[in-house]
Amino acid sequence: MPSTQRPSAPVSTPAPAGASSAPTEAELLDFVRRTAADAALVLSLPLDPEGRTWVRLDGPGGSEAWLIGWPPGTGTGWHDHAESLGAFATARGTLRENSLAVRLPADGWKTLELADDIDRSRTLPAGRGRAFGRHHVHEVLNESPVEHAVSVHAYYPPLPLIRRFSRTGPVLRLEQVERPEDWQ
Repeated sequence: MPSTQRPSAPVSTPAPAGASSAPTEAELLDFVRRTAADAALVLSLPLDPEGRTWVRLDGPGGSEAWLIGWPPGTGTGWHDHAESLGAFATARGTLRENSLAVRLPADGWKTLELADDIDRSRTLPAGRGRAFGRHHVHEVLNESPVEHAVSVHAYYPPLPLIRRFSRTGPVLRLEQVERPEDWQ
């Protein structure tokens, strides 16, 4: 995650009533939707015309959460979140998520040929979000040529690693494994 802005302490956001110590996908989705609706928080994120920016937030039940700014034409590339559940919601602009409707093996491979009919795509305008389970593989894109997008993301447990992939047609190739110390 290249950054141009990163505070030393997480920004506090209110936790939902009755949140458990291990949040569910539904609780993470509720959190990111409520947080994405916080106009003052969204407007406080510094935006960079060249690269994504982000600030860390306090997520529910010990989850890791982020407010992320997306310049026009930027994206994450194909990646997963290891063993973490997650959710994200668009706060401003529109994001596209391309995902795979298949669980990939966790370890022991470098290249996979994907079957037909596993690609999924959805558009997430401001106010829309989605939750996902462990081993979810996707890419998130701001396809607008002129408008920044802003989104809120939450993961539980906090991300132990992210695997990054390249994709050419049906071939998915493991390119890199990133750990939290790589994002500092």
